[in-house]
Amino acid sequence: MADSTLDDMFAALADPARRGVVDLLRKKPRRAGELAAALSISPARMSQHLRVLRTSGLIEDDDVESDARVRLYRLRHEPFSEIRGWLDEVEMFWASELAAFKAHAERKGKK
Repeated sequence: MADSTLDDMFAALADPARRGVVDLLRKKPRRAGELAAALSISPARMSQHLRVLRTSGLIEDDDVESDARVRLYRLRHEPFSEIRGWLDEVEMFWASELAAFKAHAERKGKK
């Protein structure tokens, strides 16, 4: 994964309103108006948040079959898998470092 992609995803998730959108979309796809109302955000501001989330690749939108003017937003699985993979690597690093520190401390304690 490119560092810039990961940077874009974390930057998008740095905003509490956008994390709120992600939390709502975890439950089910929603229209922009539903998201704005649920988070008490103006439609214009919600549009900006949705643009950032789309640009970062975290969400996608589709036309609703019955009305092409209505867009339904949903989470994309792949970017969150990439984030999870990166976090797993960081966790493995720290688990290894802490295990080495513990072994060192135990050796020092026996002397």
